[in-house]
Amino acid sequence: MIQTLYSNICAGQDVRKSLIELRQLIKDSNNKRAFYYELDGDFSILERLLEDEDAKVRKNVALIMGALKIEDFKSFLWKAYEREEKLFVKSDYLTALSYFDCSDLQEVLKDRLFKLSHEPVEENNKKHINEELRLLTALTLSLEEPEKHIFNGYNVLSDLILLTNRDHQEVTLNQIKKGKAKAFGAGVIVRTDDLKEILNIRTFSDLLFKLPEVGTVEATPEAAAVSLFEGGLLEFLLTRHKGYPPFYFRIEVKSKMTLDKRSTFTKRLASELERLSNRQLINSTSHYEFEIRLIENKEGRFNVLLKLFTIEDKRFNYRKKTLAVSIAPTTAALTIQLARPYLKEEAQVLDPFCGVGTMLIERQKVEKAKVLYGVDIYGEAIDSAIENANWASTDIYLINRDFFDFSHKYLFDEIITNMPTVIGRKTQGEIMELYSLFFQKAHTMMETNGIMVLYSRDKDLVERGIASNTLAYRLEQEYMISKKEESYVFIIRVNEEE
Repeated sequence: MIQTLYSNICAGQDVRKSLIELRQLIKDSNNKRAFYYELDGDFSILERLLEDEDAKVRKNVALIMGALKIEDFKSFLWKAYEREEKLFVKSDYLTALSYFDCSDLQEVLKDRLFKLSHEPVEENNKKHINEELRLLTALTLSLEEPEKHIFNGYNVLSDLILLTNRDHQEVTLNQIKKGKAKAFGAGVIVRTDDLKEILNIRTFSDLLFKLPEVGTVEATPEAAAVSLFEGGLLEFLLTRHKGYPPFYFRIEVKSKMTLDKRSTFTKRLASELERLSNRQLINSTSHYEFEIRLIENKEGRFNVLLKLFTIEDKRFNYRKKTLAVSIAPTTAALTIQLARPYLKEEAQVLDPFCGVGTMLIERQKVEKAKVLYGVDIYGEAIDSAIENANWASTDIYLINRDFFDFSHKYLFDEIITNMPTVIGRKTQGEIMELYSLFFQKAHTMMETNGIMVLYSRDKDLVERGIASNTLAYRLEQEYMISKKEESYVFIIRVNEEE
């Protein structure tokens, strides 16, 4: 098939159709090797086709040359790009050039980008010029990563949205001592000039800014761009960062739009923002510093929120290693905060299924323990926990052993753990047996009046474990964490020995 198509191309028969078919075929590595063999080092036909009178022939041969990544093609493509007069083809040369190391073209690419971004554009050419600008930007950024802006707006009065567990917004709300804050459906709304206080709170999953002058925008890209720019987006960024424009952004749209319509909307909005700001705001999918998050509301408009990636979130930097079954750190932090009234200072704490150590590390950040023990049957988990504990500067005795074979010379004040589940490596039958054995053993390792804090996705097994050992345990508190995941936190008191 490759040979037939190339023969047709060489003979001038159905050239455009053959090139299109060839482009599809060489996506397969075996077909690509067959085409290399067919070319046999003679690139004259492909080079000649870059000057064909049919613009779509030029387009397709350029994309084939890019996919082949033969170094000789780079100079052919650049010369063709420079002489090309059809705007809809020029971006395809840039797509092809993106497969090569274009370091030697860096300055001319930058010059072209500067010139193109400052030329007036006719309305009917805007789509093609914007695409060329987008690809030129991506190419230049791949060659020279821009210097990142430094956030310094910690004391600038800001309106924030903290996304939290929907059933426990008050846990985060109660930790905010400065400014004004109130709970809402998805989290907490805060007005504060002390961002550092907020960044020390461990129970929110995301921090977003509201643009002071723009609550919502219309669902048309041009109107939305005008609202964002005239509403002070650039001033918002300059007020909170050292340095000067440009600022690089990406756009995230949460909407009922189909994927293709959402993609078109996003591209048009990004292009308009670049144009209105004279490219002081530049769209980039790889080097962005902030995200414009647009969320469709019931009125068909978009709520506007900003996420700044220039703010370093250091809360969970210790989590260098995780496993597929690891608890999310914000969930672990929430669990500990819910259990906080029951935690004991200078307690002796055990996690019998410690995984990578998150629960113990988060426990220590809330109330200083006398000693922390982590046990796990999986060596990979213990190795990861050791590394995480070191990064957290937390002393934990970590032991690679089955909890049911573990013994200790003194009793523990607390057991805090993320209970195993079938989502991990065990079957439902194994989980049922594990819970039964756990409740039989746990109280024998604990001081009377000790506390167990269990995060679990098996509510009925916890209830069954307590019911089967009523003389050993009593349920102090139960919290639903996620209805969707059927996860709960149980606070369980250890009674007098049977």
